[in-house]
Amino acid sequence: MALELDGQTWFARQPWKVTFTNYYAYVGQTAATYYFTITLPEQAGAGLGGLVIAQTRGVDRSFQFAPARTKAFVGLPRREGASIPVQAAWDSQARRITVQFPQPPQPGQTITLALKPWNNPFQADTYMFSVQALPAGPNPVGASLGFATMPIFDGIRL
Repeated sequence: MALELDGQTWFARQPWKVTFTNYYAYVGQTAATYYFTITLPEQAGAGLGGLVIAQTRGVDRSFQFAPARTKAFVGLPRREGASIPVQAAWDSQARRITVQFPQPPQPGQTITLALKPWNNPFQADTYMFSVQALPAGPNPVGASLGFATMPIFDGIRL
């Protein structure tokens, strides 16, 4: 059961980590998809209402995400299960994408969010994204899942 205190919703047992996967790690690549995978504990007490992902490090602050191309599914990258409906909004000023799940995934499930930028950053660097999980319910209080680290390289060197 979710914890509701002072009109806010909390996880009873929050998810505690995010696993990040990107199969395209070179500057400017257009086929990239950034996968953020979390497992919602059986004792979470609430479904997953959403995720908030914000760029916190990386020299290129202009690459954009395409909210309409955002998707989520049960399972892992390249081992997709059932699709999960999403609503996504990109705030380019804050460098933050907020994703809501109208039909929240339930405790015990492993969920992967797939974000699609128009292209990878055009400058090599190590990019970092903070990730917060939001419980389903009124006025959710986010649970920090830590940081996803994404190295982007200049090009293939032989």
